[in-house]
Amino acid sequence: MELANRVFFRLYQCANMLHKTGTRAVEAEGLTTQQWAVLGALSRPTAEGGMSVGDLARYLKVSRQNLSGLLSRMERDGHVSTAPDGRDRRSRLVTMTASGRKVWLVEAQPKIYAYYDQVLDGFSVNDVTHTLHYLLKILENMQRVDDAQGDGAPLDE
Repeated sequence: MELANRVFFRLYQCANMLHKTGTRAVEAEGLTTQQWAVLGALSRPTAEGGMSVGDLARYLKVSRQNLSGLLSRMERDGHVSTAPDGRDRRSRLVTMTASGRKVWLVEAQPKIYAYYDQVLDGFSVNDVTHTLHYLLKILENMQRVDDAQGDGAPLDE
């Protein structure tokens, strides 16, 4: 259990450092790591037509409530827009605006890639592949734990 404790404590520290140093990397663009994650999610080809708030919350593994405030700030800053989903009026669809796409592609992404290079300094492609593999396994197991703990409401509601 001592080894497990060390792994999870290091994950905790990594998450905190990602928020701290990642936000510094994109703060000149007025972004935080949370906003960077939203823009990244919305920039994927599968999200070209937008994503429902619920789908976006599930994808990012955050609560709908936490995402709501974040989206409000991003909408205020002109990075995203929300509108009723034409297929389901009860659902809201989030899309990246032209301004958000410019911030993401032209301003933020080059700085994010430079940040990745700094943080992954000394890692081989094999190291990164193995790290991703193990993080995905942990995430899958955490999702199973979350599902089993179920309080009756999905994470995003």
